[in-house]
Amino acid sequence: MPHDHPESLAERIVAALVLLTVGTAVVIGARRRLRRELRRARAVAHATQSVLLRPPPARLEGLSVAAGQLSASRGAIVGGDLYEAVATPYGVRAVIGDVRGHGLPAIGAVAAVLGSFREAAHDEPELGGLLRRLDRAVQRHLRERARDEHPAASGTDPENPSAEEFVTLLLLEIDQDCGVRALNCGHPWPYRLGPGGARPLAAAEPLPPLGPFPLPAVLDPYLAEPLGPGEDLLLHTDGALEARDARGRFFGLRTALERIAAAPPAPPAAVIATLRAALLRHTGGRPGDDVALLLLRNDRHDRAASTGKEARGNRTGEPAGTPAAEPPAVVPAAPARH
Repeated sequence: MPHDHPESLAERIVAALVLLTVGTAVVIGARRRLRRELRRARAVAHATQSVLLRPPPARLEGLSVAAGQLSASRGAIVGGDLYEAVATPYGVRAVIGDVRGHGLPAIGAVAAVLGSFREAAHDEPELGGLLRRLDRAVQRHLRERARDEHPAASGTDPENPSAEEFVTLLLLEIDQDCGVRALNCGHPWPYRLGPGGARPLAAAEPLPPLGPFPLPAVLDPYLAEPLGPGEDLLLHTDGALEARDARGRFFGLRTALERIAAAPPAPPAAVIATLRAALLRHTGGRPGDDVALLLLRNDRHDRAASTGKEARGNRTGEPAGTPAAEPPAVVPAAPARH
């Protein structure tokens, strides 16, 4: 058998090293390109979140506000849940909802509902009129999806057909006197947190979800007890109720809220962070459904108390903070002469 010549073996070794170096460079270049694409995708996701689920203001007309969310889609930031709170001429109005499914296919419906709410909440004097505006936005979205899903347009079967899509939704209004009105379309009722613990805002039967069924001719909002000083309303999606651990046990949302209500008062953002961390612990960091949380706290009594204190401290018509004049010294009366 012929033996390899030394020069021939050396050439083969050099060729192998060249191929290995080139292959390594190709792999490293591909990984870098993938990382750049991932960074771009995350930047787009963050931009989408800032437009759709933008952080609410910390205060709205004397109410403290905080919100948070979890997405069931791994690597996703925006899911199928939605929330918003705005100050309007009719009071502070809030919406929270849940689109069937999660992840990217639900973003279109989220955009339709939030876009309509952000405009109509300032225009519609009645909560029922606002709900009808949102319903029309959902119906338009479903018609557009049905057109895009037509075989002539797509050529494939959709993963989440529009005929199966619906939106559960809760509308809430808190007026200047802290009166609470709500319209519920198939959504979990909020919890009221206060000295009495945590209890549902209502037990009334909700309306059907938006999408597959028309709204009734008459829409009468549910009238709840006024929100007391320092009380919270915790709006949430059903993902917070249906979150399970590895053994299939549901997350005890009410139990968690009872502990929060019994503890010393914490800022709304801290309450949301506590609930979010508890949900992640319970699910092992992998929730099975999207979760949205929105908390509204009545801090108007603090503002009224400070205003009243300033008024009581100065009733002379002087600007607030002006020291009050000292009372004149009392001169003892001269003793009577006999």
